[in-house]
Parts: sequence; C-alpha cells; structure tokens
Amino acid sequence: MALATADVLDTGGTLLAEAGTGTGKTLAYLVPAILARQRVLVSTGTKNLQEQIFFKDLPALAAVLDTPFTATLMKGRSNYLCLHRLRAVADAPAEPALFDAGGRGAAERAVFLPVIQEWAASTATGDRAELRDLPEDLPLWDDVSANADTCLGTECPQYAECFVTRMRQRAAESDLVIVNHHLLCADAAVRHGSFGEVIPSCPTLVVDEAHQLEDVATNYFGIALSNYRVDDLVRDGERLVAAAHASRRSQREDGTWPRQHIEHTARAFSRVAEHARRFFAEMGSARVGTGTMQDGRVRYTAASFLEPLESGLSLAGALEAAQATIMLARQAAQAPDPALDAAAETAARRAGELFDDLRQLLRGDDPDLVYSLEIRGRGVFLRASPVDVSRLVREAVFDRFRTLVLTSATLAVDGSFDYVKGRLGVREADELRVPSEFDFGRQALIYLPRRMPPPKSPAFAQAVAEQTVQILRRSQGRAFVLFTSYAMLRSVQPVVEDALPYSVLVQGQAPRSTLVERFRSTPNAVLLATSSFWQGVDVVGEALSCVVIDKLPFAVPSDPVTSARIDAINARGGDAFGDYQVPLAILTLQQGLGRLIRHRQDRGVLAVLDPRVRTTGYGRRFLAAFPPAPVTHDLGAISRFFE
Repeated sequence: MALATADVLDTGGTLLAEAGTGTGKTLAYLVPAILARQRVLVSTGTKNLQEQIFFKDLPALAAVLDTPFTATLMKGRSNYLCLHRLRAVADAPAEPALFDAGGRGAAERAVFLPVIQEWAASTATGDRAELRDLPEDLPLWDDVSANADTCLGTECPQYAECFVTRMRQRAAESDLVIVNHHLLCADAAVRHGSFGEVIPSCPTLVVDEAHQLEDVATNYFGIALSNYRVDDLVRDGERLVAAAHASRRSQREDGTWPRQHIEHTARAFSRVAEHARRFFAEMGSARVGTGTMQDGRVRYTAASFLEPLESGLSLAGALEAAQATIMLARQAAQAPDPALDAAAETAARRAGELFDDLRQLLRGDDPDLVYSLEIRGRGVFLRASPVDVSRLVREAVFDRFRTLVLTSATLAVDGSFDYVKGRLGVREADELRVPSEFDFGRQALIYLPRRMPPPKSPAFAQAVAEQTVQILRRSQGRAFVLFTSYAMLRSVQPVVEDALPYSVLVQGQAPRSTLVERFRSTPNAVLLATSSFWQGVDVVGEALSCVVIDKLPFAVPSDPVTSARIDAINARGGDAFGDYQVPLAILTLQQGLGRLIRHRQDRGVLAVLDPRVRTTGYGRRFLAAFPPAPVTHDLGAISRFFE
C-alpha cells in the first residue's frame, strides 16, 4: 500500500485502497506522503483518529525518518475557545435567560466558567479536548466557543490572539494538515459558495475512513434550520442590544446607536423569538409528511406545510425585519464603535441567512433535495439534504486535488469498488485490496444460531434476549451487544440485566468516551449500544472478547434520505435493494464486526442473530463479507473456543 501511495503521489490521480485492520494503513500513506515532500491534507472520519495520527503516529515517524516535516491538527471551529465571547459571557450578568431554559445554565456557569477562564490563561491551542472533565453537552461551551455565526473576523479586538487564527496560520505553513471529514466538507461548502476557504490549499488529499464521507457530505451540502439555531440568534441579539446600551454609556455624549434604534432592535429580536416559538411548536405537533415518523424523522413535501405555513412566513418576515432594523441602526450610528459595528454586521448576516434557509425549506420544491422534519427532545429540525452527493463531492472536494487517496478497512463490496466509486463520484482510479494480517481461523469464531424467528416476528426480541444471555454466559461478559434500533435495545436490556451477574453499561447513560473507558476498566463488562458504537471504537485485549449483532444493519427504508435514494435509483430503472441497500448494510456490518479483532493477540466470538444470513439469497453476500473464521451453529462451540 505504501508503494501504491508513493506511485500515485508521483504521477497524480486516484488510489482506492482497502486495507484490513492491523495492516498499518495509516503509516502506509503517511510515510510516502512525508518522503514525497508535498503538502498533504489528511481527512479522517473521527476526531479520535485525528488525535491518534497527530499525537502518536507522527511523533513516532519524526523519530525514525531522516526527512524533517511539520504538521498541524485542525478541527471545526466549535472545538476552540473564543476569547472575545468568553470575555462577553464573563462580563454579562448571570441571568438564566442568557443560557438554557430552566435556569440550569446559571449553576453551570458558576461551576465551569472559572475552570474555562483558568484554562484559557495557559492553553496554547484553545482546543476543548484539553479540558477532559468538561461535560460533552455543556451549554456554556456553546456560549464561549468560536462559532462561525458569531465570529467578528478581523474586526475582533482579540483577532491576533484568536486560537482559530493561529491554527490556520500554522496550517498554512505545515507539510501535513490533519482534519476530519466534517471540516473537509465545511471547507468545500464555503469554497462552493465563493466565501473563501477554511483549510489551506494542498495538492494531495488522503481520505481515511472514506466509507463515512457520503453521510458527512449529505449533511454539509444541504440546508438545516432548528429552533436552537434561531434561539442562538435571539440570545446574541439580546447581547447586541446590551452592548449598544453599554456603548452609549461609555461614549457619554450622543453615543453610537440612537436610543430609538436600540429599542427598535430589541423589539425586532423579541418578535423573532415570539414567531419562532409559535412556528416550531406547530411544527413539533404537525402531522406532516409522506410516511410515518421513524426515530423522530419524517419526509415532507411542500403540500405538507399547509397548517404551519402562516407561522413560518411570519417568522421569515420577522427575520427579514430584524436584519433591516440592524442595518438601519448601523447607518444611524453617530460615533461608530468598531466592535459593536462588527457584532451588528454579523447578527444581520445571520438573520439574512436564516431568512433565506427558512424560505427554501418552506417551499420544499427542489427535486434534487429531500426535505425532512426531525423531532429530537426539545429540538425541532428542518432539513433539506441532497439525494445524490456524488457530483457535489467530486466537484466541490475531489477535483481540487492533483492526487487523491481513499482508504478504509471497508470499501469493497462483493470484491469490487464499484459501489463506493458510484456513491462518491470517483471515475478512474487505481485499486488495491490489502487483506488483514490477522489469523481469523485461530483468533475468531462466528456464531449463527440454527433457529431464530424472522426479524419482523413479535417473538424475535425475546429470542434475541435469550440468545444474548446464552452467549454472554459463555463469554463471561466482555462483550459489545450492538443493536440496529433503540427499541430492540430497550427490549433486551432488562432480560440481560436480570439474568447476568456482570456490569451492564447502556448507551445514553454517559458520553460515548466515558462508557468506553468504563468498559475497558470494568472486569467482565457488557455494553449495549446502537449505531454510534458500530465504528470508531477501539478496545484491545480480553476486555472485548465477544460482539453480538441483533440484525443485519439495513438503513431504515422510511428514513427520509434513504427513502429518497431508493426512489431515485428505482426511477432510473435500477435495483435499489441489491445495488444500494445491501451494499450499504454489508459495509456497516463489517464495521460492527471489526470492533472485535484489533490486535494479533485478540481472540473472540462474532455472533449475528439475524436468520436472513442463512435463509435468503442476499444472505450469501453478507456471509462472503465475514472474516475468514470458522462458522458454528452450536452454543457449545463458544464454550470450547473460550476454554
């Protein structure tokens, strides 16, 4: 793989390389990239892999290679502290309204604001990953992070000290720039709209964990609007009004904005808040769409919005009025305050962007987009996602590079790269498949139960629970049990907890990183989880000795994006099930099974409880994708394997 990467770096073009777990694929592209003396952009699927490359792999290579090189780690802006916003929050009164509903933010501010302030004085990067004890979902971080919506740019009084500015300066001077797919697509979206760039230009792009790129691109090349996004604007509008009052007091004479313009701006944001509450409340209770709501999401068309349309148009009008009101206040300023003016310009731009996005989402008439409504907790989200991202990825991302390397442990389906090439818009490419070096015949056992009811049967959940208990007794816990739905997880959880003496961890009890650490440190632990644990989780050694999967991980057909893609493929005369749904499920299953064997010394059992693997024609395609390990239908074989 290293030789193939060196060749494509020399000649230009595209390399598709599937490299099994344990082959060292990261080193296989890093070494030739460093030796080629070209600037290389590496994009990973997760921040964890980014940090592994930057903090582990690159220092190891620097110690053994004669070629000196420099590298920069780049994450999305929201990972970094904004010094200007930190000062604004610290100076603001601790009113619950400035934070989350219910007043919880005031208590969190009292606890965590001093922690962040102390850290801000010493950190060199401003990366929140340094704050290991900061809760992942802390609302206060949203108020002090370097959000693009609130950035004042070069007008910021702390622009020179800005952590994002410094990160970009380092990246512009580095040989290797390590980003993730989210930042890669965010940069492409900015360039696509002719709004500049986030990542410095490089001739070579390496996409690690390339199988995840389509999903990330689907989010970034669409439109999304939520009550949270509007609430953020209103909250920052309140701060803008407070800053305008403060500016008047500091100016002492006529001040900056005339008093009546400050009052008009305050009323404008109040109207936005009022119309937003009404619109999102109606959307949250509306029965819209062309199907049933699956996991809180439903697809909709323009005709679906007859009931909340009036409220939506009223909100659009309020946003447009807020933008105009801010612009008038800026023009009326008698003694301009640069910081206030920059904040006002940013708020006006955000109101205009929200207005444009809301109008397009209300129309719901672009045939290249699929429109969806999602209800998640208190959040109401409207989205317009591209049905096909292949052209967008090719034109906005890939075509900018002379050399492209796409790699993952799971890229090929049925021995071919055709599926991933079609999904990502890749035309001509060199292709390489490097098998895993693990001895699966010795290290692993695949268990397929002989008799299971069909997945749609009411008896399936109970059968999964019983099989899971039998397997975990033989493995003595030490297992991931991966589900395709929360409903199945909730059905199996009480049975497993009652029947087994082992510690049972459940997704949602704590952040993912915390659960993984607890799993590693707890003897004989069992983790019950869904999709977010199917990939990007690495547990080496005996702590993980069994992976149980309840069903073949087909994407839910009623999911808005999935259903739109099925419709589009069938409309072209294709076979959506065979050409899209099965290949996607195979890659997902391979990722789930790949959690088990991560090292030469690992041993374990892979159990797939879905009878369709054995009873259907397409099941043979899944069997062919399994690791080359012995297959058994006998629970006793599991006991013998561990003995």
